Amino acid sequence: MSKTHENMMAAFAGESRANRKYLAFAKQADKEGLPQVAKLFRAAAEAETIHAHGHLRNAGKIGSTLDNLKAAIDGETYEFTKMYPQMIAEAEAEGEKVPARYFGWANAVEEVHANLYKKALENPSALADVDYYVCSVCGYTHEGPHDNKCPICNAAASAFYKVA
Repeated sequence: MSKTHENMMAAFAGESRANRKYLAFAKQADKEGLPQVAKLFRAAAEAETIHAHGHLRNAGKIGSTLDNLKAAIDGETYEFTKMYPQMIAEAEAEGEKVPARYFGWANAVEEVHANLYKKALENPSALADVDYYVCSVCGYTHEGPHDNKCPICNAAASAFYKVA
């Protein structure tokens, strides 16, 4: 990989982090009754998304939908088989119970994501009428409405929202 391609991927990672951070900052500004500051954070987050997508596209990392599904399966599988288990073990060894629990939730959800992507890869057109609902506490993703407690974090059914 050329230095330019390495730089594009590093820029993609940085812009992606900035996007998520600014969206979190916007939520906090909304909670504090500062909607105009929240708007500014959301606008900057949107700009960071434009930058990130451009870097990813120019690095040749966006393929066909089937290729993208395969890449997503690989990424999610790495996360739930290697990345999060190591993070959980390290957090537990350090006595960090809350991060260990949250890493555990994320680990379980990443496996769900990998399985949803595998299902989509097998028959993408079968998803035409599927809506997805996400737990706002742990990120568990469910096909169709979810009227029970979250199977990952035990959040109430009201914690789920439909993804547009």
